[in-house]
Amino acid sequence: MTPNPANNHDDDTPKDPLSEMLARLLGEGGMEGFDPAELAKAAGLPQDPAMMAQMMAQVQAMMSSQGEGPVNWTLAHDNARAAAAGSDPTVSPAESKKVDEALRLAELWLDPVTDLPSTGIIGKAWSRAEWVEETLGTWKRLTEPVANSIAQALSTTIAEQMPEEMKSMMGSAGSMLSNMGGAIFGMQLGQAVGALAREVVSSTDIGVPLADLQMALLPANVKAFGEGLDLPEEEIRLFLAVREAAHARLFVHVPWLRGHLLGAIESYARGIHIDMSRMEDLARDIDPSNPEAIQAALSEGVFMPQRTPEQDAALIKLETALALVEGWVDELSFEASRNLPSAAALRETVRRRRATGGPAEHAFGSLVGLELRPRRLREAAALWSALKEQRGIEGRDAIWKHPDLLPTAADLDDPAGFGARREMDEAAEQDVDSALEKLLSGDFEGVADPQDAKDKPDSQDPKSQGPESAGPETPPSGN
Repeated sequence: MTPNPANNHDDDTPKDPLSEMLARLLGEGGMEGFDPAELAKAAGLPQDPAMMAQMMAQVQAMMSSQGEGPVNWTLAHDNARAAAAGSDPTVSPAESKKVDEALRLAELWLDPVTDLPSTGIIGKAWSRAEWVEETLGTWKRLTEPVANSIAQALSTTIAEQMPEEMKSMMGSAGSMLSNMGGAIFGMQLGQAVGALAREVVSSTDIGVPLADLQMALLPANVKAFGEGLDLPEEEIRLFLAVREAAHARLFVHVPWLRGHLLGAIESYARGIHIDMSRMEDLARDIDPSNPEAIQAALSEGVFMPQRTPEQDAALIKLETALALVEGWVDELSFEASRNLPSAAALRETVRRRRATGGPAEHAFGSLVGLELRPRRLREAAALWSALKEQRGIEGRDAIWKHPDLLPTAADLDDPAGFGARREMDEAAEQDVDSALEKLLSGDFEGVADPQDAKDKPDSQDPKSQGPESAGPETPPSGN
């Protein structure tokens, strides 16, 4: 019998089982009655039903998301919660009480070592999921510029690389293809934030106030932080509470600082442009129908181009600001915790942890092209210590009154000489101010009033001199 090409159900017509599965997925009914094992067999994927069901749910969410803009923040939220939920015990009343007591004692210990007063904020104990809920809005603000760029670039690449038969199937689903890039990035960002939720010990652990006007510790992560240190859990909790309370005082009583840091991060992120040439090269090796392959490329930062000189300058400014914040907190926390036998050891542990960053922090940095690490923490701590010796506690903390007063990266190179350089600058500014004041008051160079100087005859101009000052008159010549 001659095969009838118009008869799609003819047994002799070659069929692509993966295309059939996709057609069924994208057609009416969606996942209803769909066997994930069939797609796994057709695509050569692992046939674990639970894994495949989860993968298909994610794919369908990517295809059907609407109204999210370039990035699917709903998927980011859901994936962050899912990544954080693993081994995330509910905070018990006993743990909440311990955290509250530690933060209250931390406030008392900080009072003698800083001019910034207590915040009055009630400390909280968060689970990892609660940390995600409290901070995801700030993560969205910080990552949106680069997230939009990556999402749009992914959508373009997927559209260009996808086989025509798949494009025709997806074309019937409206804008689902344009949603894929934003959905993939949203999923990846959510996983990165969720992974961070398993590492951070407080609301300000990365040096940036992710939750405005909050003070909190994560008991599960505090416990994980202390594993292997062979130190009393109470001392670890109290030292970390002092750091959290110090951060809170700084961000509450220096109102411009949060905007200064977040604005610097946003400015840097806006300068990130996706390297389309690298993306096009990689597109040959990436299967657009395999979200995991694209996510792996994202996690390695393969689409990030080399930084421009302007970005290098912005990054130096940002890293300096982060170092100054962390250096101030490091110095005050150590001073306030001197009664703890383990204070020196805990200080060094935190310093090394902040300098190197954890696996989740590195993954997040690769994804958005920025690692929020204070690379010059030790130099900044030395600078704040020198300022205390030179100016006292009040003079040291007065540096935070205005961003123009902050030390620069060059000052971190010579912390001990910062005070002398600042005094010279202040003396020069005072001289300029004094001279300007005299000029405006008309007392510059001994002149009482500028109008008097205009009306007063010039002693050097003979035409302006009267008869009394003209000298003896020369008699006319007799000749």
